[in-house]
Amino acid sequence: MVVVGAGIAGLYALKRLRDGGFDVQVFEAASDVGGTWWWNRYPGARCDIESMDYSYSFSPELEQEWTWTERYATQPEILRYLNHVADRFDLRRQVQFDTRVTSATWDDGAGRWTVATDQGDTVSAQFCVMAVGCLSAAKDPEIDGIDTFAGPTYHTGRWPHEGVDFSGQRVGVIGTGSSGIQSIPLIAQQAGHLTVFQRTPNFAMPARNGPLDEARIQQRKATYRTHRAAVLESHTGVVVELHDQSALAVSDDEREATYEAAWESGTLFALLASYNDLLIDPAANETAAEFVRRRIRELVHDPEVAELLSPRTYPFGAKRACLDTDYYATFNRPNVSLVDVRATPIVEITPTGLRTTAADFDLDALVFATGFDAMTGPLLGPTITGRRGAALRDAWAAGPRSYLGIAVSGFPNLFTITGPGSPSVLTNMIVSIEQHIDWVAACITSLRERDLHTIEATPDAEAFWVDHVNEVASFTLYPTADSWYMGANVPGKPRVFMPYIGGVAYYREVCADVAADDYRGFALA
Repeated sequence: MVVVGAGIAGLYALKRLRDGGFDVQVFEAASDVGGTWWWNRYPGARCDIESMDYSYSFSPELEQEWTWTERYATQPEILRYLNHVADRFDLRRQVQFDTRVTSATWDDGAGRWTVATDQGDTVSAQFCVMAVGCLSAAKDPEIDGIDTFAGPTYHTGRWPHEGVDFSGQRVGVIGTGSSGIQSIPLIAQQAGHLTVFQRTPNFAMPARNGPLDEARIQQRKATYRTHRAAVLESHTGVVVELHDQSALAVSDDEREATYEAAWESGTLFALLASYNDLLIDPAANETAAEFVRRRIRELVHDPEVAELLSPRTYPFGAKRACLDTDYYATFNRPNVSLVDVRATPIVEITPTGLRTTAADFDLDALVFATGFDAMTGPLLGPTITGRRGAALRDAWAAGPRSYLGIAVSGFPNLFTITGPGSPSVLTNMIVSIEQHIDWVAACITSLRERDLHTIEATPDAEAFWVDHVNEVASFTLYPTADSWYMGANVPGKPRVFMPYIGGVAYYREVCADVAADDYRGFALA
């Protein structure tokens, strides 16, 4: 089999499948392992899931021998961890680096995939595992004149490995999503002046990050197995206290105290878990949204700037909330200014900077914190051709269609790890990655034991699952936001809510039930 990608998913796929006796070849576009943590080296890059949760669970020995230093690990520490995993389990020898898969073509007669790369490789494989990540196709902004700018430009998703020195420079940052929120405070400390160009403000909560003390580390290591079991029964792949009560059923004082505790906890999902209707009832959601806006007004001294930083056009949580360190306080610095490009849109990038409808900005460097073509972008990068010459790009022209987010009708023996239609980006990604790969490994082992050669989602099962994913999303406030969950950040991309909101525990049950029922919804041959 071929595995595409050597990030968190690709490394575990290689380990799990090789242990199962399969012949595995991994192709990776980067020069080493790490996936998103190899590419995203921008200042402030770190996980928003606690380090001791954002780690593999497959090896108790690995859990005990690795010690995280911070509550929320930085990119360099996460990359060191993934390098340690690659070394410990001798994974690099089956990875071909600096190699991008350009196409995968199904041969009906042979019942195999032909996989081609930009290095001239052509490989035949019975199975193809797309471990390409959900946020790995960096997206440049659609702004005229990008190529005319005389200074350097940087994308947070393709950051120079040697780092960047902004000392004394006039820097412009376009974008205030997660990478912008993480990088802006550190760039501001270095730049002579920083101008932030914001189209849509984001909700952000304080990370309360800090060093992990020895007692906390040892307590978790002593209970890791029990904790991991609890994670699998959670909704998000993170154990948080769920409050089975409406936000509108309590007094203002009680609700304020609950939100304050969640705010102080520094846990990504804590505020959303405070009440059971925050993602269902607009009035309940507004109580949480206004709580965060009050915190912003307390943190930002200038009332006009505070208002610009306060989201009002979409519900709290309908876009992935961010964890930050001093993001809002950064706008109190005298060398930082905020430009509302919804009110005064960017017209073009010029040789000397950037022009909006209201003003020209002279800049020495530009940073594009403009995110990714999420979830579908990495899968549609290569040309994937299934039965009867059908292209995945055409099959997904109106939006992604899959069965369980892991298989696509018409594309036998192709597995999409944490693909559209699975919980993926709404969860702790490592939990969802391990679940998918364990399911794939068990599936193909079963095929081998029964001398079966192909597995393919049926059109009816795929249609049922797509309808189910859309139906449960429609009960929530998620589709009301122009988010990358909906593909809204990419012009021309179909507006479809891509992840599955059923949660880790329920989704695991569904997948296990499908497998136990002789892979119900799949055609085996």
